[in-house]
Amino acid sequence: MSGSEAYVIAGASLAGAKAAEALRDGGFGGPVILIGDEDERPYERPPLSKDYLLGKAERDSIYVHPADWYAGNDVTLRLGTTVTGIDRAAHQVTLDDGSQVGYAKLLLATGSSPRRLDVPGAGLGGVHYLRRASDSDQLKKAFQTAGRVAVIGAGWIGLETAAAARIAGAEVTVLEYAELPLLRVLGREAAQVFATLHTEHGVDLRCGVQVAEITGSGGQASGVRLGDGSHLPADVVIVGVGIAPNSQLAGAAGLEVSNGIRVDAQLRTTDPDIYAAGDVANAFHPLIGTHIRVEHWANALHQPHAAARGMLGQAVSYDRLPYFFTDQYDLGMEYSGYVAPGGYDEVVLRGDVPGREFIAFWLSGGRVLAGMNVNVWDVTDAIQALVRAGQPVDTARLADPAVPLGELTAR
Repeated sequence: MSGSEAYVIAGASLAGAKAAEALRDGGFGGPVILIGDEDERPYERPPLSKDYLLGKAERDSIYVHPADWYAGNDVTLRLGTTVTGIDRAAHQVTLDDGSQVGYAKLLLATGSSPRRLDVPGAGLGGVHYLRRASDSDQLKKAFQTAGRVAVIGAGWIGLETAAAARIAGAEVTVLEYAELPLLRVLGREAAQVFATLHTEHGVDLRCGVQVAEITGSGGQASGVRLGDGSHLPADVVIVGVGIAPNSQLAGAAGLEVSNGIRVDAQLRTTDPDIYAAGDVANAFHPLIGTHIRVEHWANALHQPHAAARGMLGQAVSYDRLPYFFTDQYDLGMEYSGYVAPGGYDEVVLRGDVPGREFIAFWLSGGRVLAGMNVNVWDVTDAIQALVRAGQPVDTARLADPAVPLGELTAR
C-alpha cells in the first residue's frame, strides 16, 4: 500500500480526517493513508477548551469519525507516527521509523503548535498548554483541586480556560501584555466587552503586564512573578500565548513557506502534487484578495474538501469566509469575515452592548469586512452576505436593529 498510487495525508487531525472522507466521497478508489503523530484517532479541538473541559461532553463526542469508520472506508490510519521528510523527486515521505511511503498526491495537514513561554520556570510541573486531548484531560484533573489559577495570555484559549477554571470554582487571574484582551483581534470596542465579561464573573484581569518568571517549589509551579516584581500565587498556570504553524516539514522539502505553507486557492503548494489545508495553510482567498491563514475549526472542517477536489484534478477555488465561535460563561459569539490588524476604519454596533446582545461590524470605506454576533442568533448567513456583497452600506441602517440585515444587501 505504499506504492505511488496512494494519496497520503500527513496529519491525522480534523483537517486530515475530513480530507480522507472527501477523497472517498469524491470517488477516489485508490489507497488513502492517514498518518498522525498522536495515539488518538482524529478529533475536534473546540471541545478541549469548552464542553469537554467543563465536563459537559463525553470523550467519544470529540472524535471526527467512529473508530470503525477508517477500516470501513479502506483508509489506512497510522497513529503514533511522524512524517519526518518529503522526497519530492521520488514521491515518497519518510516516517520516524525510517520507512518510506510512496505517494501520487500528498496533503499536508500538520496543524499548529502552542507557542512556548520563554521565561525562567516555564518547564515546571503545573504549567499547562492546551492543544491536545491529553492537555485537556490534565487541565480537567488539575481544576478538581486547584484553588488559584493564573492564565498567561488573554486570547481565545486563555479566556475560555479562564472561564472553565472559574466555573470549576478556582480563583482566576488573567495576565495580558496588551491593554485589553483580544485587542489585536477585535479592536477596542469589542475587546472591552470581553474584559467586562470576565471581571463581572470574578476574574482578576490584569492587562498591560509582563511575565518575568514562573516561580516554583519542589519542581512544581507556585506562582507568577511579573515584570514589576509583584508575585501572584497559583497552583496551576495556563499558558495561551498563541500558536505557530507546523510548516517545518514543508520548508525542509523546499516548498514555499511564509506564515505557514503558502498555497493557492486550490490549496496547492508550489509542488503540483502537494497540497496543504487547515491551520498550517496560508491560502490565497479569492474574495479577500490576499493570502490568509485561519486557525479555526470551521476552516479545518471545510478547507480539506476543496483540497481533496484539487487532488482529484477537479476545478476548485476555496472562498468560504473565515468563521469561528466561542462560549464563555453566558456569552455565546460567532464571528464571520476577515480583518487584518488595523485594516478597518469604523466599528458599527447594533443592539444592546451593555446587555451583551448585539452585533458588531468592522468596516473599511463603508464596506463590511466582518461581523460578530454576541448572544444574537441565526444571523450568520446575513452577516456573510453583507461581507460578500463588498458594497458600501448605510451605517445608520446597519446600526438599527429594526432594519432587517437582508435589506442592506437588497439591490
